Amino acid sequence: MQIYVDADACPVVGIVEEIAEKYKIPVTLLCDTNHVLYSEYSDVIVVGAGADAVDYKLIGVCQKGDIVVSQDYGVAAMALGKGAYAIHQSGRWYTNDNMDQMLMERHLNKKARRSSHKNHVKGPKKRTKEDNERFAQSFEKMIRMVQQDGR
Repeated sequence: MQIYVDADACPVVGIVEEIAEKYKIPVTLLCDTNHVLYSEYSDVIVVGAGADAVDYKLIGVCQKGDIVVSQDYGVAAMALGKGAYAIHQSGRWYTNDNMDQMLMERHLNKKARRSSHKNHVKGPKKRTKEDNERFAQSFEKMIRMVQQDGR
């Protein structure tokens, strides 16, 4: 098992590394040249800043049984298609059961933004300690489940 993080502006990198180190699981952080990261624990892959370059690289390297951390539903859908597990930075697990609905909601929201001519969307609300705890608990639960599955 390997953990891959879509690390461009990802607020849970430290939590991922801390829990992964506890379970002795290797982590790879993927970022573009606009968000170069350094880590003492994880491997870092820096890709060109082209549109979706990080996404395509992550999907190219992840394999069945790996865990992908991403806020991008499209990346999560492709990871699930490869037999990997996927988790959002909120702690919500992406599954084959909820992915269609999530992708449809994303599509409808994008369509609504276009029709209202509002191209600027407010960013996410400030992350709280509770948000981090919820992610950490959910992420650790996923790791334990993957280890039990032996995939």
